[in-house]
Amino acid sequence: MKPRQGKTVFLSFDIEEFDMPLEYGKSIPFSDQISISRVGCHVILDLLKKHQIHATFFSTVVFASNAPEIIDRINKEGHELASHGFYHSDFKEEHLVSSKKELEKISGQTISGFRMARMKPVSDAAIVAAGYRYDSSLNPVYLPGRYNNYFKPRTAFMHNGLLEIPASATPTLRFPLFWLSFHNLPLMIYKWFCCIVLWSDRYLNLYFHPWEFTDLNQSRFGLPGFVRKKTGRAMVYSFDQWLAWCKEKGFTFLTLGEFKNT
Repeated sequence: MKPRQGKTVFLSFDIEEFDMPLEYGKSIPFSDQISISRVGCHVILDLLKKHQIHATFFSTVVFASNAPEIIDRINKEGHELASHGFYHSDFKEEHLVSSKKELEKISGQTISGFRMARMKPVSDAAIVAAGYRYDSSLNPVYLPGRYNNYFKPRTAFMHNGLLEIPASATPTLRFPLFWLSFHNLPLMIYKWFCCIVLWSDRYLNLYFHPWEFTDLNQSRFGLPGFVRKKTGRAMVYSFDQWLAWCKEKGFTFLTLGEFKNT
């Protein structure tokens, strides 16, 4: 399944409590986890407003409950809100229903999309039963210790009544275009990979996080170099340049909820 028109970008952000340091044996106060993502969300929303782009924000209930002004901006500025679960580091199948209901209560939006935290696998049947229309939890690549999805579909497909929209990766080699690639590749090479995928698939499905717009070169986070690279001001600058390039190329930005309408 592909959009009929080419050059479409589905841009999304996983907005959550910044708990990545936990993966590396570090702990930071919950208030900092929220404030770091809150500040990053404002930066993202300002950039999207500057370039007149609409995007999808996958939010945990914990983050949405603690940053209501971010949800308010998402609503007022015409973006889509979707579910990223109840908590970022804890998941039970019942969270599919409870997160949808809570996010709808907080935002007033109908929540039709879901993305599992850290792109982990989750039951299609359970997602459908919870009332979602689409899922974007598949990274169709092989990354040792994280994903082993090389032989799974690389582009959007229907499965058990659910629209699955995998994150974008290049054909054949399946090089991922997710957030870490943006940080570690020269911007020119990242743009080139974007063009390859657009030529093949006619669309891009890319995702980022608000905490990437914070300087992660702080010892208290304990993050490896490939995560810390090009964060903070460098990320703001590069992301701004990339958005400007996309607009100059005439790419159309849509929310994931609009996928079926393209």
